Amino acid sequence: MPLRNLAWFLVVPAIVGLALAISFSAPPPDRDYDRVRQIVNVLAEVDANFYRELSEKEKQQLVEDMINGGLQKLDRHSEYFNADQLKRFESDAQGSFGGVGILLTLDPPTKFLKVNHPTPGTPAYEAGIIADDLIVKIGDTSTEGTTIPDARKLIVGEPGTQVKLTVRRAGRNPADEEVTLTRAQIAQHPVSGVRRRADDPNKWEWFLDKPNGIGYIRLSAFNELTTKELRAAVEEIERDGGKALVLDLRDNPGGLLNQAVDVVDLFLTEGRIVSTRDRRNKERVLEAKKDGTLFLPAEQKHIAVLVNDGSASASEIVSAALQDHKRAVVIGERTYGKGSVQKLLRLGGEGDQKAAVKLTTETYWRPSGVNIDRVRAPEDAPDQWGVKPDIDVPMTKEEKMRADLEQLKLQWVAGKPGVEGLKPGPAPTPKGLDGKPLMDDSKPFVDQPLNKALEVLKKKIGGLGFAPPLPRRLPEMISG
Repeated sequence: MPLRNLAWFLVVPAIVGLALAISFSAPPPDRDYDRVRQIVNVLAEVDANFYRELSEKEKQQLVEDMINGGLQKLDRHSEYFNADQLKRFESDAQGSFGGVGILLTLDPPTKFLKVNHPTPGTPAYEAGIIADDLIVKIGDTSTEGTTIPDARKLIVGEPGTQVKLTVRRAGRNPADEEVTLTRAQIAQHPVSGVRRRADDPNKWEWFLDKPNGIGYIRLSAFNELTTKELRAAVEEIERDGGKALVLDLRDNPGGLLNQAVDVVDLFLTEGRIVSTRDRRNKERVLEAKKDGTLFLPAEQKHIAVLVNDGSASASEIVSAALQDHKRAVVIGERTYGKGSVQKLLRLGGEGDQKAAVKLTTETYWRPSGVNIDRVRAPEDAPDQWGVKPDIDVPMTKEEKMRADLEQLKLQWVAGKPGVEGLKPGPAPTPKGLDGKPLMDDSKPFVDQPLNKALEVLKKKIGGLGFAPPLPRRLPEMISG
């Protein structure tokens, strides 16, 4: 093999390990060896004949793109992670990362980073950083013209380490101030409620309709904090006289399988939650346990689950199990239709050479014995995919965009009370890169699926009256 070809091997340690394993374990010609050699030969031709010379970074990216292109053809949920992507994936799964607690945007007029808002209880919040502050330097590096991902790399780090930010605030003299923050473990809380409490923005108001005892909990993801935070919220609702619960899973893309199982187990005393099957059709059955069940008795404590076409994977496991066991009424739109399980397979390496593959290894099956995957829908039942709501309440594209906007405003916190320059009041309407509001939000927003859930639950508990609607979905933000 030419040395030029071998150099390409060094781009991805996983390929090196595979090539060495093949060369020592199987005499040529070997099919696996031939396949690896095909890849290396293509890369070598690119290296020798492409119209321009590629940098080492571009070569690395080309290899990763080739791997991911093949994986995506194989299965759209399988993916290769380099070291940075693996670290981010692990942080999302754990529900926390080392940082200072700032949600960042870009400020088009100045080209600096701008604080959308600090997260309550974090180092940035406690240090007095507020909404609309400009971050003009991270350490000694100017942020003018930077990207949010690049800035995040500089801000995020190991808890206990320090980062220096130069913060520019309009109306302050002098406008710029250096702030040294000690990074902490920043929780990515998956559970939220109706609104933040005025007396403590770290806590949520859980009752959507207090007179009728109807609570509301939104799950935005299934990470390692989900069951713990959900249990605490449900226990608080029960303690304060809750009679019914709205569990909002709209636009929840899923996450950890064990968290989905544990969430269902909070509301069932027995029965199958979900089963999985591998390539050999070996079945693994996960059952509910009686101990630790909340919101009982079920015939008196009613649940409505909200779903839509963005509810996927773990969200579908939860909604399907509660629907099949008739523990909840499912309201909204048909879910995404992802009936497969992925595992993270580490490929070794240290430091920036770490890598992993997220690979589909199993399919999952709801208690009724049906797989909900849209791609794998049986030929004799092509419409058998996703979780179909018991009560269908669709939303228009405009309504969904408005719901995104309202949820963003719901999460917004100006900053710690008493800080100089703080402007208390309702969250501002987010603006686009052109400086104009993303949409007209002057008219009250009506969340029809949520209103239907309230109507259904009030009938079940014999309640009267009407509670104001709640915006639902939480868009992704870049935090540091």
